[in-house]
Amino acid sequence: MEIKQAARRYEGYDTERIYVRRKVRRKGEAAKINVYRSNTKPYDAMSKDWPRKSSNRDPQNSSVNVRQKGEAENITVYHRNVKPYRAISEDQTRKSSKRDPKNSSFSATKAQQQEDKICKYWKSGHCARGDKCRYLHSWWWGDGFTMLAKLEGHKKVVIVSEFWESGIWVFAEGIKLCMLSSISFFFFFYKLQAVRGIALPLGSEKLYSGSSDGALRTWDCHSGKCARLSNLGEVGSLITEGPWVFIGMKSVIKVWNIQTADELSLKGPVGEVYSMVVANDMLFAGAQNGVLFAWKGCSEVNSFQLVASMEAHSSAVLCLTVGDKKLYSGSADHSIRVWDVNTLQCIKTLNGHKNAVTSLLYCNGCLFSCSLDCSIKVWFAKGGENWEVIYTRKEEKGVLALCGMNDAETKPVLFCSCNDNTVRLYELPSFIERGRLFSKQEVRVIERGPFPLFFTGDASGLLTVWKWL
Repeated sequence: MEIKQAARRYEGYDTERIYVRRKVRRKGEAAKINVYRSNTKPYDAMSKDWPRKSSNRDPQNSSVNVRQKGEAENITVYHRNVKPYRAISEDQTRKSSKRDPKNSSFSATKAQQQEDKICKYWKSGHCARGDKCRYLHSWWWGDGFTMLAKLEGHKKVVIVSEFWESGIWVFAEGIKLCMLSSISFFFFFYKLQAVRGIALPLGSEKLYSGSSDGALRTWDCHSGKCARLSNLGEVGSLITEGPWVFIGMKSVIKVWNIQTADELSLKGPVGEVYSMVVANDMLFAGAQNGVLFAWKGCSEVNSFQLVASMEAHSSAVLCLTVGDKKLYSGSADHSIRVWDVNTLQCIKTLNGHKNAVTSLLYCNGCLFSCSLDCSIKVWFAKGGENWEVIYTRKEEKGVLALCGMNDAETKPVLFCSCNDNTVRLYELPSFIERGRLFSKQEVRVIERGPFPLFFTGDASGLLTVWKWL
């Protein structure tokens, strides 16, 4: 633009070949541009045009000087400084010092956020910075706990999903699998081997883990090795109560008695069983179709009898918890329902979340709920069944699971798993963050074990054992 403006002021001269040199100026000075134009017209023609074109200007005040034959034309143009001044030498150092974390609260906050994140290159095993890396090279930060072991075994499986009429290559995670018939082919994809449940029966030396890869693994607590592998099918949930291990699967619940080796099958649910809980000598299970089932246990014959089937939600029941003689159910329909354990009647519906309710926890008279809407809500019943939200905490990502337990000093701690592959540890009731756990994939299960142990299972199939100090 500056060259064109200068060219328009001297329309009579040739503007085909232009060379520009910008000089460094001090703050406040006008920008000065020397424009050199090579002589592309015959000298005689230009000398004839010169008197006519310069007759309206004073040659003494003109910045265009008469040149000798063969010399380049030198035009000095002055214009206003319309662009922001940019420091080149001394001021550049002064401005760059403002970006120093020691001199900027914004940079300090950013540096703190970097220190709270795990290095993605270290996770994959090749961080070139080593100790100089500003990101964490650890699977956790915080005091009062440590990691004991990682149990690996659950694997990815290729699933046949749908039938299509076409003829193209089939890919899974960027890998070309096969070329099927030009008439028809199946669509393949890798399915995550997410750990769906962890159970350590009281007094047992065996740890159980169920995954979406269809395997139920039994781990030896002393050696950390898999002692038994049972291919049952995709596991949706897993809990234990006394000597019983309950395995929620598609349209059925498998029941194992680890003392007598008895095995039972409870039929009735439609679709996956995503959540189970035991209360008032009954087993409650939430199914994919939104129905809540209840079985009554009979200790004499080691059997369970279906006593109720309740239309609980309009979508899948994702979580269950009990407290104060009440059953609480959370669903993908964004709602929470409160049930009387004795009458099995719904006495209250809580609406507050804007997305699926993924986990529930009852603690000290309060109900904690989390959702994919990136929030944790604390509910309290005032005057009977008048439930109100007394606190809401917003997270950056969707919240997947909650778990509460006491640390080595008997202080209550809330575990909160988020969609960013982290588990945050909050002190209660202040909600001050005291630590964080990291994983390769999002943590779906957090389970409290015999003190001082607790467990986490993530979507990569990894089961991690932790210990309070």
